[in-house]
Amino acid sequence: MNRLEAFQWYSKAASQGNSYGLYGIGYLLHRGEGVTEDKAQAVEWLRQSAELGNRYGQYYLGSCYKNGDGVPKINTAVYWYRKAANQGDQEAINCLKSLGKWP
Repeated sequence: MNRLEAFQWYSKAASQGNSYGLYGIGYLLHRGEGVTEDKAQAVEWLRQSAELGNRYGQYYLGSCYKNGDGVPKINTAVYWYRKAANQGDQEAINCLKSLGKWP
């Protein structure tokens, strides 16, 4: 499956409120895979996924805040990393450790 097809399937899932579909759209928009790169728009999709409790959306949104990708670089990264880490996301835990915010 190519990235454009993936985007179409993620869109169908997202339209039903599926957190993985929302994450997938955000991920593809952020990376410009199968669609035109749009980091600010990606953040909005990732935020929706994160707010539904999706740990991948939480981690990726945290990374956007940490790096200032599509959003101002602020401490919101720690908030989203912590939400993902509390669900067992090892990458989020590693990021928190590198920031001196874990445990």
